[in-house]
Amino acid sequence: MDTSAGFVIAGAIGGVIGAMVTYLWLFSERKQRTVEEPTPVVPPGAELVLSVLSSSAVLIDSADTVVQASAPAFAVGLIADDRLEPPELMALVRRVRRDGQVREAEVALQPKRGTTSYIHARVAPLTSRLILVLADDRTREHRVESIRRDFVANVSHELKTPVGALTLLAEAVGEAKDDPEAVARFSSRMHVEAERLTRLVQQIIDLSRLQNDTLSDEAATVRVDDLVAEACEHSATEAEHKQIEIATSVEPGLLVHGDRSELHAAVSNLVENAVTYSPDGSRVSVIAHRDDDDVRLTVTDNGIGIPNDELDRIFERFYRVDPARARTTGGTGLGLSIVKHVAASNGGTVEVWSEPGLGSSFTLVLPAHQNDIDEETA
Repeated sequence: MDTSAGFVIAGAIGGVIGAMVTYLWLFSERKQRTVEEPTPVVPPGAELVLSVLSSSAVLIDSADTVVQASAPAFAVGLIADDRLEPPELMALVRRVRRDGQVREAEVALQPKRGTTSYIHARVAPLTSRLILVLADDRTREHRVESIRRDFVANVSHELKTPVGALTLLAEAVGEAKDDPEAVARFSSRMHVEAERLTRLVQQIIDLSRLQNDTLSDEAATVRVDDLVAEACEHSATEAEHKQIEIATSVEPGLLVHGDRSELHAAVSNLVENAVTYSPDGSRVSVIAHRDDDDVRLTVTDNGIGIPNDELDRIFERFYRVDPARARTTGGTGLGLSIVKHVAASNGGTVEVWSEPGLGSSFTLVLPAHQNDIDEETA
């Protein structure tokens, strides 16, 4: 084979190799371009589904990162810096990821500011890479349950006192049956304890009826001057005993719309408290007047007053500023709580001003009623 033929063969081989390399490169490029895009982490439509859920919803990927969440999840405090809060909820997610079992738990959220909230969380696997967390805010239910437990405990404690006293007094009467003077003394004390027990039971009944803070089906037009007169008459005996003057000033023609028995209980409680906690020989004033669209009924006394740091708690059930004095006066700690719920049930509010040593002023604010009472009863 001559030299020229060798060059031709070498050139042909080189051309074939070059063509093959070029073909392989172009094939590789086309292959890369035609590779399917990876499946997205969040399934299509997931964001729309999460947005319409009433529960707080969060999607967690395999790196424990929040990849999608509904607005309520942020509002309740489930997410911080793309991470799920609190740690115990994140631990629940990891357990579900390991075994694929759906789990539920009650979790407390303790923000840096504000009060603790409580959620019921349900954690389930959504895909091989995603975990779904659904959370319902149970703070209100938790608070109601806590109030119920406290209420039952307080009622049990409060009932034990007069019931126990009546039991002891009954035994004392039995032992002193041959001493008429002792029997009269013990029976008088039994009467006092029985009245205290009756008042406590009635206030518990009143309070249970007012829990929903909704207007009673028995609402009607009520004259404010009648409410004030009845409330003052209710405390007249105690006021006379303590030589306390009850002064009234009621603007003529004032009307409100509400449950008469509830309103009577509220105003009577305010006047009774004023008389109870005022010193002998002092003065209690009851003033009612129209203020734009409201009726403002204010009861003022010159009693012991309430410390400023106690004002936020005086409307709590069974709360007493001075427990020792309350035991002496027979107070149940339910009166102001009833007033607060009566105001809310009838569309009003309660305002309070007090200064230790100077006295207190409670104002029941109710919507004024325009209809004539005769028209409504016609």
